[in-house]
Amino acid sequence: MNQLTEKTIVCPYCGEPIAVLLDPAELDQQYIEDCQVCCKPINFLVFATLDEELSVTVFSDDESY
Repeated sequence: MNQLTEKTIVCPYCGEPIAVLLDPAELDQQYIEDCQVCCKPINFLVFATLDEELSVTVFSDDESY
């Protein structure tokens, strides 16, 4: 798992689908990136699934994870 993985997320604010690249180096880390459409801060949590694929959960500042 050393290659970037492309995933599509949905902005928790505006609902627009956005393609993002996940880096395995960010595994089990949380970071914030602004939405490319509405510019609001999206919280990202990158993790590995049981079959070792990279996945991401996104949430707004109003939500807690």
